[in-house]
Amino acid sequence: MNLLQSTRAILDAWTGTVAATIVAGFERMVSPRLVRLVEDETGEFALEAANKPDNVPAGIAFRDGEFAAANLAPVLRGSRIEIVLRPTRFLFRPLELPARAADFLDGIVRAQIDRLTPWSAGDAVFGCGAPSASGSETITTVIAAAPRKLAMGYVDAVSAFHPSAIAICADAAEPDQGRIKVFEQKSRGAIDRARLSRMLQIVLGVAAVAAVVASVLASYLADSLGAQESELERQITQRRAALRMGTDGGERSPLARLERRKYETAASVIVLESLSRVLPDHTYVTELHLSGNKLQIAGITHDAPSLIPLIEQSQHFTRATFYAPTTRSPSDPGERFHIEAQIEPRNVP
Repeated sequence: MNLLQSTRAILDAWTGTVAATIVAGFERMVSPRLVRLVEDETGEFALEAANKPDNVPAGIAFRDGEFAAANLAPVLRGSRIEIVLRPTRFLFRPLELPARAADFLDGIVRAQIDRLTPWSAGDAVFGCGAPSASGSETITTVIAAAPRKLAMGYVDAVSAFHPSAIAICADAAEPDQGRIKVFEQKSRGAIDRARLSRMLQIVLGVAAVAAVVASVLASYLADSLGAQESELERQITQRRAALRMGTDGGERSPLARLERRKYETAASVIVLESLSRVLPDHTYVTELHLSGNKLQIAGITHDAPSLIPLIEQSQHFTRATFYAPTTRSPSDPGERFHIEAQIEPRNVP
């Protein structure tokens, strides 16, 4: 449980820092329009803004917790509003501090506000002006404070217009002291630090779940591919073993069968050469058929019966015989014969 809480705290701190950086960068790039409502001595407010519309009245009254003026919504919506109140609404106190305390003014004022004013830190809005050197090692600043209830009345009145930020400022009693900001509130708009921090946490959670799912899928695919690779290696090994058995001269190997067929089948070139040597010069072969170890020839010769013993005398042919009648026509220069014989392969070295 402690580990989970520590992890959650670290995650909240990290996403909060990132969200604050994003919001600050966006606010620097897209700065809202500044609108001031300055209170005069009569209690009315004058509107100060760049490109102020002409239909906005010069004096805006504040009655019953509302700004009584028409056409304010288009001007105030989405703007940064500064409400500048009269000095008489604030309590001013000078404060002298060591020069080294200039970097810690807000904390020092908050710690001493109940001593400097009649209100506690939770019941008042307060701020301090720019410090000025009052000696070699001291600085002086002016603290402005007012009841929180007074300030929140004006804040609630302008919140209905949905501004991007609201600030309460005090006109200092002395003109050279400028204005002192005593309150500031940023509205929860489209880009809010807390909301953006939660969105970042959701995105990180989704990314973590996606990473886990991707890791599981990658592991499953790796196992599946590994099994396929092992099967392919096994098949390749078997094929190689079969090829090695074939090259080693096995009786049933493909190479052995090809070798036997080579020596058991008559070569066509050898058959033709043997026929050319056996047949006499007056014999002409017009047809020749080879089917396995069987030879059939047809042609014209002067003496057909004499071809049978000539063919059988060759060591390449046996069982020579006529498979069709021998004929002779007046247009033929000799007898037309049809002989078939058995071929004896002589390809063995």
